[in-house]
Amino acid sequence: MTDLESYYLTEEPQVICGLTVPSIVEDFVEDYPSTVERFFTRYYYVQPGKENEPLQVLFHSNRICLIGLAPEHEALAKGIQSVTFEVGRIDRSENQVSGKKKSGGMIVQMDSTMALITCEDGSVYKVRGCVQGKLVEVNKRLVENANLLREEGVGYVAVIMPKPEQCEAIKKKLMSREEYDEKYRKPTISE
Repeated sequence: MTDLESYYLTEEPQVICGLTVPSIVEDFVEDYPSTVERFFTRYYYVQPGKENEPLQVLFHSNRICLIGLAPEHEALAKGIQSVTFEVGRIDRSENQVSGKKKSGGMIVQMDSTMALITCEDGSVYKVRGCVQGKLVEVNKRLVENANLLREEGVGYVAVIMPKPEQCEAIKKKLMSREEYDEKYRKPTISE
């Protein structure tokens, strides 16, 4: 080890305001919770008659909702070929908002179509809004890389901001993680 390496690799205890700062090297937690686990609450939306197409709503404390596919969604098993935000006469990717109140954002309902997912076998699935509010943005990266849908938190389809007074009513219409797991989650081999 060179003198320069020993200088950078030697950790000296630090005391700030009389308190010893814990070591970031020795106290590293390998299974530290993900951003989704720390800052979002998972909710699920299953449209009646479409139990194979569950959607996940990641609800942040600042009321921002990320809409994506639940891990059990049929499209993920079939393989996703493409994602488009052109739904009917509307292109959701052209949505533009500005300011704190997100003025200019499209108003969406629970059943509004946010995107169309085409699978490798040719089947097409609609991704619904799941919550009522303003469309803040859609994830344009999905157009280039549809496999991002497999990654929780990164593979969201849309960001929707509900009105503050409607948040509790919206949460009551969605399934909690426990309710969803009990009703729809497939047991793994280890269970």
